[in-house]
Amino acid sequence: MRALQQTSLNGPQDMRLITDAPVPVPGRNDILIRVTAAGVNFRDISQTHGATSDNPQPPYVPGFEAAGEIVAVGEAVTDLSIGTCVVGVGSGAFAEYMVLPAAAPVPAGRTAEQSLGLIVNWPTALAALKPLGDVAAGQTVLIHAAAGATGQAAVRLAKHYGATVIAAASPGKHDTVRALGADHVLNSRGADLAAEVLELTDGAGVDVVLESVGGATFDTSLAVAKRVTGRVIVSGLAESEASVTNWDLVYRHQIHLIGLNVGILVQRTPQLFGELMGELFELIAAGVLTPGQPTTYALADGPKALAELENRATVGKLALLP
Repeated sequence: MRALQQTSLNGPQDMRLITDAPVPVPGRNDILIRVTAAGVNFRDISQTHGATSDNPQPPYVPGFEAAGEIVAVGEAVTDLSIGTCVVGVGSGAFAEYMVLPAAAPVPAGRTAEQSLGLIVNWPTALAALKPLGDVAAGQTVLIHAAAGATGQAAVRLAKHYGATVIAAASPGKHDTVRALGADHVLNSRGADLAAEVLELTDGAGVDVVLESVGGATFDTSLAVAKRVTGRVIVSGLAESEASVTNWDLVYRHQIHLIGLNVGILVQRTPQLFGELMGELFELIAAGVLTPGQPTTYALADGPKALAELENRATVGKLALLP
């Protein structure tokens, strides 16, 4: 089969298209899908640099999120059948075929492309806002990288739950974020983002921060969270790592600092993940969450898609089409 192969840990520029990758074989509890669309995520970029805790060693087929048609099932699989269009996460998504250990049917009325994000970006945004961030009507939320796939989901969800949304994005993406309902849109590259956020909140700070950038943005997040009650939910490090000490938390930033990895959430709290997915499907059925259309690239252009995402030159969800 055709697939992308990562040949080094030096970044996505060392990803190449191959035509002789073996078609994977599903295990007893797995399904095999013909990939219709594969999601592109920051985690994919981190892996090409060897920066994740469970990083595969090259050469490997990258990608972990995909949607497509089931073409084979393991002998123990009874809840899904051949021909069903599903979306799920596993490994080796940037290929024509992929094995998934679990999957969800694509919601009625959505294409495979439009279902990307349902298992990754939307649950991340919802987990950050509700069970972890405990957002409530009347509270204020700061969302970094608000024009990205998870950021856009977070803006829409936060508004649905009655929060005031302060969104940070680069200037060329402000119209996109405003259209989602953000109350205030700030330049993420501004000279003093923290001062702007504090001015908007009359110096009080925000109740919840969704932090996925790292670096100097992480310092901003700590500075603008309300003292004592503010929550900073960290779900990524798109730019660089950042650090905080116990001294910082006692004497500078008396806030709640919470880490979020949706993969670990699925593994360690499957009941909670099931509740999140149940709520998402209820919101879809109620018409609150309408389908978007990702920016698509041919499979061979995977390195280009990852490079553009790494350079923060994209808006919303990205997908590779095998």
